[in-house]
Amino acid sequence: MQHLLDNIFWHALSGPQSVYAVGASAARRYAPGFSPIAGFADAEHPDLDALAPFCAAGESFYTDGWSGAASAGWKIELESTMFKMLWTGEMPVADEAPEALPLGPEHAEQAVALAALTRPGPFGLRTIELGEYFGLFDGPHLMAMAGERAFAGSLREVSGICTHPDYQGRGLARRLTAKLIRRQLLRGETPFLHVMRSNEAARALYYRMGFVDHRESVVRVIRQAG
Repeated sequence: MQHLLDNIFWHALSGPQSVYAVGASAARRYAPGFSPIAGFADAEHPDLDALAPFCAAGESFYTDGWSGAASAGWKIELESTMFKMLWTGEMPVADEAPEALPLGPEHAEQAVALAALTRPGPFGLRTIELGEYFGLFDGPHLMAMAGERAFAGSLREVSGICTHPDYQGRGLARRLTAKLIRRQLLRGETPFLHVMRSNEAARALYYRMGFVDHRESVVRVIRQAG
């Protein structure tokens, strides 16, 4: 039986996050302004043509869970693999980042700039609306952030985990991640996250925190050709 996490973006976009999505019966995407991610009813055989009417010219999307050639009219710009990791640890005993501030619309540009600098994954000006996002600040400067992206069933993603290069090595992102894990567990949810295969240091950290590999999945960036 397929696990909800195996096709999490489809389940999120066609379910509890449909208010943030546009699309059709076989393909949906986060609406413009949110993270450029698409999900498909059949993740292994995505109906890219069903997605096409909801794409702007030159717009690229992240997809996961399929391999093989893209259908006519589409181009694969990037291909790699990522691990879907599921929380199996104990609840953190305390909030490890009580001084963190919730990120709101007034922080959106700073959040996008930090994501563009550190590349934690697809991010847009409205991504912080998808769940709780927290940041640690040095005066007006956003040092680190982490938040929530996809959710379906009892699963809720920890995402956007990043630290400005000037503040790395202080455990800031780990503390924010632990803060979110605790909040999710208190809500009765199961945390999960995605980490690229090449990011071995982050994956090792998540292991130590209490995540385990659920599966390795192909991740692609695609766009319409021409």
